[in-house]
Amino acid sequence: MLSQLTALLLSLLTAFSVSLDTLAADLAPDGYLMLVNRDYMLASDYVPEDLVYVQVKHSSSAYQMRADAAKALEALFAAAKEEAGLTLYAHSGFRSYQTQHSVYQRKIKNMKNLAKARLLVADPGASEHQLGLAMDVKGHPDDKLNAAFGKSKAGLWLAENCWRFGFIIRYKEEWTDITTYAYEPWHIRYVGTAHAAVLKEMDIPLEQYVEMLRSLAAENLLNGDTP
Repeated sequence: MLSQLTALLLSLLTAFSVSLDTLAADLAPDGYLMLVNRDYMLASDYVPEDLVYVQVKHSSSAYQMRADAAKALEALFAAAKEEAGLTLYAHSGFRSYQTQHSVYQRKIKNMKNLAKARLLVADPGASEHQLGLAMDVKGHPDDKLNAAFGKSKAGLWLAENCWRFGFIIRYKEEWTDITTYAYEPWHIRYVGTAHAAVLKEMDIPLEQYVEMLRSLAAENLLNGDTP
């Protein structure tokens, strides 16, 4: 018997025409659902092959993403300007393992508290930025990356609309026990438009979503079979 949540997921995947073949590609290494966290870490030499500089306004020199994610971010920023009069800034996209190691060590040194530091910054190898599918977004180049962004006009628009372009708000406040990271309303992750739409409807963290998708794929439920 399918659980209510699994049944909802299955119906949404069908509605958005996500086939088993598509799902397998998305879940594969380098797929748009590739899960990276402290349980699923990237090798120190992992670098995506299709990194490009996103053609948007930016507030740092680190504004590379994978090609499809970059194109989607450009469309997202253009819509923010056209629909809401908002100018968004790309602040931090791809980071190498070595760069993340430096960020991580600096945060620990500054905070002098490992547990609190690890809530705010990923271990090297555990950062979505290394995937080239994540971007930190600002509403003004001088803004700080903090929770206040979530209540700003830019942050509210981003949270409401990013799914239309294939992005999700990756680290919501209520998911910290699962993601192991503090609330980051500025951090968006590209997963593709179909998955972003499903995730918006289900309102669950990527960890839970990927686990459920793997179960569906293993049981061939997307082909109409039942266990």
